Amino acid sequence: MTYRAITYEVRDGTGLLTLNRPAQRNALDLDMREEISDVVARVRREGGIHALVMTGAGGAFCAGGDLKALTESERPVPVNRERIRRLHTWFAELVNLELPVIAAVDGPAFGAGFNLALAADFILCSPAARFCAVFVRIGLVPDLGGFFLLPRIVGLQRAKEIILTGRVVEPPEAVALGIVHSVHPAAELLDRALEFAGRFRHASAPALGMAKNILNQSFHLDQHALAEMEAYAQAVALATEGHRKAVADFLEKKPLAFDWNRLSGSGERS
Repeated sequence: MTYRAITYEVRDGTGLLTLNRPAQRNALDLDMREEISDVVARVRREGGIHALVMTGAGGAFCAGGDLKALTESERPVPVNRERIRRLHTWFAELVNLELPVIAAVDGPAFGAGFNLALAADFILCSPAARFCAVFVRIGLVPDLGGFFLLPRIVGLQRAKEIILTGRVVEPPEAVALGIVHSVHPAAELLDRALEFAGRFRHASAPALGMAKNILNQSFHLDQHALAEMEAYAQAVALATEGHRKAVADFLEKKPLAFDWNRLSGSGERS
């Protein structure tokens, strides 16, 4: 597929997906949605990367849905319902992609753009980042997974407050709420996100993938079901080369290949 609304490249084993409609503040139109879907399917099909970074061009992450495109033609209610339901085919694939996904957010992440960022496992942002579930301001309800993702990150009561007020959440509060992992100067943001993603090349891809898969299901499965998933996943992990190599290194008193604090250059969270 030739991309018009995004760009995609691989840098040192990290996939880099850039929303690329800067004149529209990277608003999600039909082309962008189909192209993101294509990248997600490509990553799942081809493999070959250890992490995926999502960012936006031109000082914005994503201003939400393209309202101009939404209002160009009036659609019957069933058509609109099906249109939104189709979003969840590729969006669920993105949320459950079995590798780390990092969003590098500069500028607005509004509406569906906020939820697209929440689909990542880690959000790094600049001081100019702004997060907003803007839907209520225009008489809509959250779409693109907002009802699922936000309460699981910030809790039900705070999610209600953010969604029902439609207010802006700035970086310091976003960090305090657990939405944002860390804040970096805009000029350094992409490099820091790529460096962050690059550390995962030293980890066991099967272990990361299975752990993420189970964590994503942990809020709606009971203890017995999670124990069964844990048992199966651990049996698989025990048979992997990554585990065998780590054990051998440990017994030989060699540094483990995947040591987050050492790879970050400090014992601090980064």
